[in-house]
Amino acid sequence: MSGRGSERILTLIEWLAEQRAPVALADVAGALAMPKSSALGLVRTLVEHGYVERNAAGSYRLIRLPGEPAGTRPAHGTLVRVLDPFVRTLVAEVQETGFIAVLDADRNVAYLIKHLPNREVRYDRDISRLRAAHQVASGHILLGGLAPADLTTYAENAAVTDGDPTLSTAIPALVERAQADGYAVNSHGRVDGAAGVAAPLVDGSDTIQAALNIAGPRERFIAQLDTAIQATVAQARLASAALARVSAPVSKPQGGKTAQTETLT
Repeated sequence: MSGRGSERILTLIEWLAEQRAPVALADVAGALAMPKSSALGLVRTLVEHGYVERNAAGSYRLIRLPGEPAGTRPAHGTLVRVLDPFVRTLVAEVQETGFIAVLDADRNVAYLIKHLPNREVRYDRDISRLRAAHQVASGHILLGGLAPADLTTYAENAAVTDGDPTLSTAIPALVERAQADGYAVNSHGRVDGAAGVAAPLVDGSDTIQAALNIAGPRERFIAQLDTAIQATVAQARLASAALARVSAPVSKPQGGKTAQTETLT
């Protein structure tokens, strides 16, 4: 691809990332000030490489960014882009450290975002390290997205790995409680002296995509636990609504017909 073509691809990706609804080919051509035939070539390239999705109405939307996992795995770049403001708001409200967590392919907890509060004594965490899902509040939330059989397998494997047979029943019980409450509390975090709360972040199909987590020094955090729970749940609901807007399916055109080929319209 020529230098000019590469520049246009990058410009198109950046423009699509700003759109909150699928766009027509004419919108793309207008935004990039180019003929529809040239715009079609660009969007076809992005569709072929799994960055853009073309819906039944013939409109386009960005579904992942360069460097993000393809296939059925979550688009982490999109999660970061959509969820970061809500983490910042939660940190400002509770004045503790905020995180966004996801499950990786091996069902460990991985952290995508960390924001520290503006206070001298605060809890920090190395987010480059993975955590066992059953050992942290975010994991209790994320394990709730597994199918029952997969959760059972996870719990049985954890019982063997940790040498604690009670985990085979304790882990599903923790997950069930988190699902019933709508949040998970870990008053004795994996890091000694820490405590935290996590709530689910779901997309438009009510699938758990991530967990919103706030954590701090145990004594101080527990003293304001009710406030932390309420703020975390509230921000998780707002963040989930934002995720739902990004992932919302687009209605078919009137008459229920599905466009089969791309045209310059």
